[in-house]
Amino acid sequence: MCEIICVTNRALCGEGFLVRLGRIAAAKPKAVILREKDMQPEEYRKLAVQAQMICSQYGVPCILHSFADIAAELGAEGIHLPLANLRELPAEVKSRFSIIGASVHSPEEAAEAQSLGATYITAGHVFPTDCKKGLAPRGLDFLKKTCAAVGIPVYAIGGVCSGNYSLVRSAGAAGACVMSGLMTCEDPAGYLERFRKESDSE
Repeated sequence: MCEIICVTNRALCGEGFLVRLGRIAAAKPKAVILREKDMQPEEYRKLAVQAQMICSQYGVPCILHSFADIAAELGAEGIHLPLANLRELPAEVKSRFSIIGASVHSPEEAAEAQSLGATYITAGHVFPTDCKKGLAPRGLDFLKKTCAAVGIPVYAIGGVCSGNYSLVRSAGAAGACVMSGLMTCEDPAGYLERFRKESDSE
């Protein structure tokens, strides 16, 4: 099974962001994480409403990012947070979500995220990526140890493409998160299909 989560970055889109999001959702990724951290809360809220509608149209979970209060207000099924934010998330707000994701960078952080109620984690960055220029990737051994530290799905992030997807799966990851590839490719459906073919060949 191919489990690819789209992580958004509207700054990378050559076309209108909502048009791009619709094309991605139509291609049926595992989920979409609306990660637009530079936006002010009200601006993010307006975009989140539109993103939820688009994802709902295609039956794709729309996981909101960082703004937990807004996500709870909008009835979002999922929230994704940096680990530091998850530590501070009140139990009352946490209980509003069926999907809780956290970004981690070590096996120890992964175990902590799980203990705090995360239902999945993203671990990275695994491979070199333009999003983290100048920072050495943590590599597959890091990913393998992180996967072994928890009993929840781990999604590799950072430089993952169809050509190395089998490596992250072999390390124990449930799947991968992709940002720039899905934000910039000409054909999101074809892009995801290459991951699916790679997954089918495992």
